[in-house]
Amino acid sequence: MRKIINCIALLISVQLSAQSYTPTAENLAARANFQDMKFGMFIHWGASSVLGSGEWVMNNRNIRVNEYSNLIRVFNPQDFDARVWVATAKAAGMKYITFITRHHDGFSNWDTKQSDWKITNTPYAKDALKQLADECHKQGIKLFCYYSLLDWYRSDYQWETGKTGKGTGRTGKSNWNSYINFMKAQLTELLTNYGEISGIWFDGHWDQLDNDHDKSLQSKVNWHYDEIYSLIHRLQPQCLISNNHHLTPIPGEDFQAFEKDLPGGNTTGFGGASVSQLPLETCETMNDAWGYNMTDRRFKSVKTLIHYMVNAAGLNANFLLNIGPMPNGKIQSEFTDTLALVGQWMSKYGNSIYGTRGNIIPTQDWGVVTAKGKEWFVHVLQAPRQDYIFIPQVKGKVTAASLFGDRSPVRFKQQDEGVFLYLDGKPLDQIDTVVQLSMQ
Repeated sequence: MRKIINCIALLISVQLSAQSYTPTAENLAARANFQDMKFGMFIHWGASSVLGSGEWVMNNRNIRVNEYSNLIRVFNPQDFDARVWVATAKAAGMKYITFITRHHDGFSNWDTKQSDWKITNTPYAKDALKQLADECHKQGIKLFCYYSLLDWYRSDYQWETGKTGKGTGRTGKSNWNSYINFMKAQLTELLTNYGEISGIWFDGHWDQLDNDHDKSLQSKVNWHYDEIYSLIHRLQPQCLISNNHHLTPIPGEDFQAFEKDLPGGNTTGFGGASVSQLPLETCETMNDAWGYNMTDRRFKSVKTLIHYMVNAAGLNANFLLNIGPMPNGKIQSEFTDTLALVGQWMSKYGNSIYGTRGNIIPTQDWGVVTAKGKEWFVHVLQAPRQDYIFIPQVKGKVTAASLFGDRSPVRFKQQDEGVFLYLDGKPLDQIDTVVQLSMQ
């Protein structure tokens, strides 16, 4: 009974500590700026890229730690150029980069002092994060750091209760306190040695959920989020925290992440969590893989990606679009060519996305609406069958309607139930016809 009481007391203490978090003025301003940026680049890259089979290759092939560690001798991205990476994101219209500092294989893409399993111990020997951070700051791109909570490489991670990484050859007993202290030390490095970090993007919490091996062990797993989140906000108060746990956000988190689904959707099995009032972000791949996969040819079209971004904006969410650079450090042409075309679209229509807010009306068969102050942007993504579209639930008075860009007038009729926009005779864009409404 005493043990049960102590456990309950610990859980209450952790919950109250987490709930005591009050965002600073800097943090709240950073949240608003995050919502304004709308479009970012996700970068999955590291030692796993050498094998050309995605970032889960260690787990998927049950590669043992002593075998996988050989990658440190061959990962040598001589063609890595942070200036090109950042410029590619900027030309695509992206406003921030979320970079994999450490993925589930435990490999660190910076000169950490907490582990020898790092990029500066490869033949390349340079700190990739330092180069990327310096270039982001130089080019005016915000930098977020992805950080894996789980680890298939280290023995002190509580791998006995985890769902993944069972075949990597670890036999020693884990040491959870050691692992938590390791993570805190690494996060301190990231937030101390690389200038302003705009956010920490956690992943891997789900490794300790719904354990099929021993459900009684789940109660022993405590991620110490109260300590970790407090550490981050103390070191850089403006730094935003998100956790890809696929659950409703907990106190201390600053934006809610959705993986390969729009907020509220669950086509992949990763979604289904209720949508919070925090800023929102959804992430997606350009083909099917996150990390470099040399045989993945299922590249999404420019139209598909723009529609994803516009639909996300219509739901008040950012769009984080992933690339998986090659092990030599270059970004493959299938990605750069598509990103250049997305950038051309953003240079023309970006003002209907940047700085806007969504959830103006429910998503319609024809598309979505974004808004900036008294200006509404009607995104017609599917050509209507008739010569008009209907916009329901318009509470304000529409004073003008025009095609975005050339400002040619669009005929409209407003009634109590909504607004009719008449598109007959207007050239419809094959990707997105944007009509701008001025509201009184």
